[in-house]
Order: sequence, then C-alpha cells, then structure tokens
Amino acid sequence: MATITSTSLGNGNGAYATDIVVKDLDMTVSNYVKDRTPITNMAMSKKRKINSTLHIWPNDYFRTPALNAKLEGASVDATAAASNTRSNLGNYTQISRKDVIIAGTLEAVDKAGRRSELSYQMAKKSAEIKRDMEATMLANQAATAGSTSAARKTGALLAFLKTNTNEGSGGGDPSYTTIPDAARTDATTTNLRSFSEALLKDVIQKVWTEGGSPSIVMAGPVNKQNLSKMTGIAGQRFNVNGPRPSTIIAAADIYVSDFGNVSIVPNRFQRERDVFVLDPEYASVAYLRPFQTVELAKTGDAEKRMLLCEWGLKVKNEKAHGAVYDLNSTIQT
Repeated sequence: MATITSTSLGNGNGAYATDIVVKDLDMTVSNYVKDRTPITNMAMSKKRKINSTLHIWPNDYFRTPALNAKLEGASVDATAAASNTRSNLGNYTQISRKDVIIAGTLEAVDKAGRRSELSYQMAKKSAEIKRDMEATMLANQAATAGSTSAARKTGALLAFLKTNTNEGSGGGDPSYTTIPDAARTDATTTNLRSFSEALLKDVIQKVWTEGGSPSIVMAGPVNKQNLSKMTGIAGQRFNVNGPRPSTIIAAADIYVSDFGNVSIVPNRFQRERDVFVLDPEYASVAYLRPFQTVELAKTGDAEKRMLLCEWGLKVKNEKAHGAVYDLNSTIQT
C-alpha cells in the first residue's frame, strides 16, 4: 500500500528527513576483548611493596627425611648437623606504562557511553596494562637489568621453572643461580607433542614429590579442550525433572589427580605450547611503584596523563610449580 498523497515525512517535500530526527544512540560502550587475567589476579592477591629494582628473597628447604634414632644421653655436639645453607632468588622490576592524550573539545562534547573521555580512556588503559602483565608473566622472557638503551625486564614464569618440567626433544630448562636471567630453550616445531594425561600426571607427581601442593592447571584454549577429554576429569551431572531440555556439561573444571584435585583454568594470553601446574601460595607480584596516574604539563589544547606501574614477578620457590612444554596446537579426537 502506497503512502497517502501529501503526507508529511519530516521536511514537507515528500522525502525522508534526516536533519531533524534525533538519532537512537545506544549509550553503552562494549569492549569486545574481555579483561580476564587469571595469573595476574592470582599473583596480585599476594602483592607486596619493595624498595629496589632488584628484589631478592631467601629460598630455604627441608632436609631429606632420615631414620632419626639417637642413643640415650648422646652428646648433642657430637651429632649436631650443620644448618641448611639457604639460597637466594631474585628478579628485576620492569616499568609498564600507557599514555593518554585527549583533545579539549573531545572532553567537552557529549559522548556516547561515557561522560568523560579522559576517565574512560584511563580505565581502559589500566585494564590494558593488567593484560600486558599477564602476557609478560607467561612469556619466555628472561630477567635483565636493562641499560640506557634497553628497558629493564622482569623474569617471567618460564625463566624460573627448571625442576618439575616435561619437555620435548631439544627443549631445555633455563640455567640460573639467583636471578632467572636466561630464557628456556623451546623444542623445534618438528618436535612438538600432543598433550596427554600421562604428561600432566608426570608433572603433577614431580611437583608433589618436591613438596609442592599444586592446585591449578593453566592451559591455552586448545589444550583446555584436550584436558576436558581426560579420564581424570570429575564428571558433572544435573538431575532433570519432567519433559524439559537438560544441560550437558562438556568443560573440565576439576582434574582429580593422585595427589589432590586441581582446578583447570583457561588462559587466552599464554602460549598454546605450554601447560602450567601451579601452587598459588608461591607466586606474587612485587611493586616498586603501584598503579599511579601522573598528570603531565599542558602543551596545547589537550589533557595528558601517564598511567604506569613498576612491578616484578616473585616466584618464591620454583619447585612449587611445574610445566609441560613443547605441545602442539591440535584438538585431539
């Protein structure tokens, strides 16, 4: 059916008006990429303040158990054993920073989804730094003191772990004494392996034997799906009453190992070739300078801010953790 003759469509000339119609604008801003940073959240829950770019902490251990039986009245001086010689671990801090420059006009006009562009961008940059920290802690990055031409860098998790690992042919653990200043050696792509329950069980057993109590297994998206197919996964079922659709749970949240239950945590920021076995009690973030906003001098018609933090990864004892390395990115059938 045609429009009635002489009907006003907005500007009186029979055409659709676009100049006087108020737009229907959704005022909600949607960030497509989510802010989910599990290892950063885990480490930041035990954050601490430090006062140097190089943070050192003692690393002690128990002696190997012995069949401890002594004679009645035996001399203490004659049987006393020397105390353990503690070793030290350490790591450098690095500066993570984001800069924001907002034109005066943009801050003044009405905007969709936020009143202040400056406040919105500062909140967004804060989340981005957190995501940067997550990617850094899971990268194959060695600690370095830096120089006038190279940024100081904190040693990442892969640079710390050297005891409880399982790697492919050609892969090698980092070698260090105090500071994790060497990255691990990755196996070549031709020596990558399929992730299996046998590999996971081997690392969990190694961590437990060394005295650790692993409670988290962290994997990338592909190997998270492979984990869901393992036999040690705790089954989840829902009772269905009446003729209605049931819920099928295909994801693995808990793996029941011989040494306790571990939570399965997917991480979109880690390398697919690595699967970590972690004890959260032995990892934290050390801050030389916590998150802070610095207002910069105006050099024109704009507001300038600098958001930064200076931080380092603290792995209190690397024997509390483990990893399966050199895995391929294939969904197993």
